[in-house]
Amino acid sequence: MSEYSEKEATHKFVYDFTEGNKDLKDQLGGKGANLAEMTKLGLPVPPGFTITTAACKVYLESGVAPTALSDQVSTHLEALEAKMGKRLGQPDDPLLVSVRSGAKFSMPGMMDTVLNIGLSDESVQGLAAQAGDERFAWDSYRRLIQMFGKTVLAVDGELFEQALEEAKRRRGAATDVELSAEDLKQLVEQFKAIVGKQAGREFPQDPREQMDLAVQAVFDSWNGDRARLYRRQERIPHDLGTAVNICSMVFGNLGPAADSRGGGTGVAFTRDPATGQQGVYGDYLQNAQGEDVVAGIRNTVPLADLEQLDKTSYDQLMQIMETLETHYKDLCDIEFTIERGKLWMLQTRVGKRTAAAAFRIATQLVDQGLIDEAEALQRVNGAQLAQLMFPRFTSDAQAQQLGWGIAASPGAAVGKAVFDSYTAIKWSRSGEKVILIRRETNPDDLDGMLAAEGILTSRGGKTSHAAVVARGMGKTCVCGAEELEVDTKRRRLTTQGGTVIEEGDLVSIDGSSGKVYLGEVPVVPSPVVEYFEGRMHAGADDADELVKAVHRIMAYADRMRRLRVRANADNAEDAARARRFGAQGIGLCRTEHMFLGERREMVERLILADTESQRDTALAGLLPLQKGDFVELFEAMDGLPVTVRLLDPPLHEFLPDITELSVRVALAESRKDANENDLRLLQAVHRLHEQNPMLGLRGVRLGLVIPGLFTMQVRAIAEAAAERKITAKGDPRAEIMIPLVGTVQELEIVREEAETVIAEVEETYGVDLGLTLGTMIELPRAALTAGQIAESADFFSFGTNDLTQTVWGFSRDDVEASFFTAYLEKGIFGVSPFETIDKDGVGALVRSAVEAGRATRPDLKLGVCGEHGGDPESVHFFHEAGLDYVSCSPFRIPVARLEAGRAAAGDVS
Repeated sequence: MSEYSEKEATHKFVYDFTEGNKDLKDQLGGKGANLAEMTKLGLPVPPGFTITTAACKVYLESGVAPTALSDQVSTHLEALEAKMGKRLGQPDDPLLVSVRSGAKFSMPGMMDTVLNIGLSDESVQGLAAQAGDERFAWDSYRRLIQMFGKTVLAVDGELFEQALEEAKRRRGAATDVELSAEDLKQLVEQFKAIVGKQAGREFPQDPREQMDLAVQAVFDSWNGDRARLYRRQERIPHDLGTAVNICSMVFGNLGPAADSRGGGTGVAFTRDPATGQQGVYGDYLQNAQGEDVVAGIRNTVPLADLEQLDKTSYDQLMQIMETLETHYKDLCDIEFTIERGKLWMLQTRVGKRTAAAAFRIATQLVDQGLIDEAEALQRVNGAQLAQLMFPRFTSDAQAQQLGWGIAASPGAAVGKAVFDSYTAIKWSRSGEKVILIRRETNPDDLDGMLAAEGILTSRGGKTSHAAVVARGMGKTCVCGAEELEVDTKRRRLTTQGGTVIEEGDLVSIDGSSGKVYLGEVPVVPSPVVEYFEGRMHAGADDADELVKAVHRIMAYADRMRRLRVRANADNAEDAARARRFGAQGIGLCRTEHMFLGERREMVERLILADTESQRDTALAGLLPLQKGDFVELFEAMDGLPVTVRLLDPPLHEFLPDITELSVRVALAESRKDANENDLRLLQAVHRLHEQNPMLGLRGVRLGLVIPGLFTMQVRAIAEAAAERKITAKGDPRAEIMIPLVGTVQELEIVREEAETVIAEVEETYGVDLGLTLGTMIELPRAALTAGQIAESADFFSFGTNDLTQTVWGFSRDDVEASFFTAYLEKGIFGVSPFETIDKDGVGALVRSAVEAGRATRPDLKLGVCGEHGGDPESVHFFHEAGLDYVSCSPFRIPVARLEAGRAAAGDVS
């Protein structure tokens, strides 16, 4: 039974546009809330009403709409009819409405819209008479049947497109605008026949039935494949539902502009969504309805051209844009229609923008006094900063330019040309990088767009589906490359000069300039990376505007954040880079990484040693190497803490492969050429072989089983710190971390041995090293007994990679390649728990360990060193959980710094 079933009689499921406001997005969705807000501001919004998300939730839960909904819709429809002076579908003068989705979060093009509801075989005649334009009426009717057939009755949209293309061929028309009223009448009959054949029913002539079925279709579209895919990509919850907006129709397709009675439709931005620059940005299309601009079916003209076409409407639009940006204090995305010289506002929302635009706009709004620094941090995010750190094409590349289009979403993308989404997905899964090339994209192309490195279209502008979705995903996109002929059937692209690009050929697209190149164009580091590396100064006169904006935002974040940010680094080179990127120490030095490559055999000899003498010899060989590594590391991080994790090698990483060794021994025996050393090695490998090495003899267990291993490392750390302090007058701040502890007794044994070694070194060198000893919390038992473990630990560092594996009971390497995709598709995971921390499971253990550890030791230092430390959403969790620092790979340090600042800014805003 629905949660609303007992309340439906009194529950309010429908709001008039005059009743809501922008803060009711949970109930009215973003579109409905903003239509209400514009109405409240006195802007010219066509009258209408919104069906709430609550009604959608009831429908999705029970399969039927709330019983009270029909009566409430009827009440609001009657009020709308009274206001407009005509009834829905009235034969002689029909009221027509649009039915559009509108979720809380913007999902451009992901759900369904139906325009011109109310037209029928009878009312189309009345519309023609009232408009004085027969062609307009039949054009509106064919659009209704096409949208309704595809959206509501699930008819293959390609069938309508083929019929439309055939009609244009018969007329010799390049676009649908050139079709006559008679052509459109014939097309209507063809469309109705398609509906009858494909849907098994006639196109409904009753206007209320049209509206009710369209509302139901919008509800259904919430769980459509493309909508679910988009929500997974954008991490939008699946249980929000969508509102439905029913709005009286206004028409931009009443014919060419003349005597201020013409019209069109457009999309405008209060600033450039690609760069953030202030000015007049957007697209306008004469003699068109709203969906035409987004669909990219005809190429638009720049919004600035509207000033010459209709100066009165243009001036009014500029005033409204300024009003909206000041009111929302942000870049606004606006949809509008001009009907016979009358401007109507159909939608506004805070506009999607590229990463570069987000940073520029945030600092511009601070300078204008519209927002403060804390709010500026909320206008950007770590994912956008990461995008800005990707490489770009070199400016002096000797590449063949194929053409150019509109720079819709910046970036440098190289890949093999593909001409449909299926191929893009297939090739991408095989490891190929692809560029998806289409005449225009539509919502069904979403999965192909996700798989591609970049998107290239020959139609559409900055507000086309391809452009808007690409910007939202951070994908490189070039739109409206008119001079490139895209033939999706023959899977080729042809330039004006006759060059043919076949599927599989390499192409490069530059989303910052709009240029398209043949082959692979070399890339250079982004200016933002150059800034973080210290090779570009933000204060220089010729500094890049984007770099200046990033510098300011990072300064805001560093001033506000409470969390410190450290790096996961195992060598001096990585440590130095991390420091340039703003690291405040090393949170994880994985000493086993120091023994890969040529040094691996030394660890192998230690593990396989049969006697105490062999073991001592192996340890003596490791000691100077370890000491030298630590000296370099302490030098690179002088004055900053360096957390060194003692050796934690899963044995399989340091032993010969058992299968390969067995084959080698067997072949040698067959040749009667057996090698005594190989036989001995095979016996030892068999003895130490583990079915699951990640849960076997590693970490503290290895240190307890192999005497002298951890004490050798502690000695190397202590001696390196002492020499750095005495010889170089440096300031080494080493922290020794014991891995994979599950019980306090393990930690106590290792700590006692370590303290003995440290005391010996301090006495020998005559220095006080101030070394601290702590542990990684990476097993559920360690988290659950954190209060006990804290008695012997100076600090905890949460190893969230292993903690996630042991909490969930699966191996990352195995499951990500097997069932993770299915789990994501089924909604079991919203996102991989290895990518963003599982707050309910792993996160609960972290919170518990923090509370118990600090109850035992109030001054306990707490950090995280799993890769979650660089994940934006996880950083916010660690801030809330009360950790002192996060640690991540060097390249992600700026992202973690920014997100730590955003987390703190969220506390004060």
